[in-house]
Amino acid sequence: MSDAHLRAVLVTLGDPAQLTGGYLFHRRLAELAPRHNATLEFASFAERTFPLSLLDAGRVRHEVERRQPDVVVVDSIVAWCFALCGPRQPSAGMLHQPPGGIDFGPLRTRAQAVLDRLAYRQLTTIMVASDSLAAEFRRWGLDVSVVPPGRDVAGVPANSPGDLRHGRRIALLCVGNWVQRKGIVDLLEAFALLEPDAATLHLVGRTNVEPAYARHVWALIGRLGDRVMVHGALSVGEVAAMYAAVDAFALPSLKEPFGTVYGEAMAFGLPVVGWRAGNLPFLATHQAEGLLVIPHDVVGLTHALRRLANDTNLRERLGKAAKHRALERPTWDAVAAMFFDHLRAIRRR
Repeated sequence: MSDAHLRAVLVTLGDPAQLTGGYLFHRRLAELAPRHNATLEFASFAERTFPLSLLDAGRVRHEVERRQPDVVVVDSIVAWCFALCGPRQPSAGMLHQPPGGIDFGPLRTRAQAVLDRLAYRQLTTIMVASDSLAAEFRRWGLDVSVVPPGRDVAGVPANSPGDLRHGRRIALLCVGNWVQRKGIVDLLEAFALLEPDAATLHLVGRTNVEPAYARHVWALIGRLGDRVMVHGALSVGEVAAMYAAVDAFALPSLKEPFGTVYGEAMAFGLPVVGWRAGNLPFLATHQAEGLLVIPHDVVGLTHALRRLANDTNLRERLGKAAKHRALERPTWDAVAAMFFDHLRAIRRR
């Protein structure tokens, strides 16, 4: 039975082709499924105002049942929708966020957390994307396995974007959508305190997710002139090419359940800079593979960026150690093997 072809359906929210961490994670698994004698298809809840998606649970269950999968995989962003009526088939959770999510106000977070936990206790197996998430779920008394993102960004990076320093000492890269928890404003405020010839900062990610926050970001960028370059959302290959062309990576995010971009940057030999928060301390150690700063210490963040701009030996030492540590993490193919092994174990039960 373990060698038989495995058919799985992953239930998510909206368009599975979105360019954010969890969606990219699932698409990589779907692309690699044939190598592991498996098929991973998608079924989606419509994006509706909370908690109206609960009304779609019956429709989604019917769609999933019609496909007759061996296992149903529930994405954490829609787990709460199954709190009252979960999938009838054997089911697993693939979780990228804690109960209640990470981008909502306190009322929504508390309400969703209750529904999330009800849904998680109906699942046969729970997989989480990071050690920090595993620790949080175990505190709730749930047995979980860690299935992290792979270290490799893209099979073939796009063409090189060329010299990204633009006459300055280093080129810095930040990959993240413009949402408050990513700390783009904090990064720009810290960057503004650097000497004008220290660095050129490149911002990659969607700029229209939180319009009010984006206006604040644009206002800061307007004062910095050509010291900051905005690239918007790029393809996976183009992001890989950016990693290969810069000198260091910076993202002062407060709530990264894994922080895929940190791991990707490290695999390219880049020292990483960010807050000592979320999952980053599980990926990099201060003064070893990067520079980790106490959250909200903007002056401390400036100091970290200045050290990287001024000290070539420090950049090289941190970058070499970052690559070594990153290469100890599994490739996407190894991650897919873990993922589908868990699903086969559910089928055997």
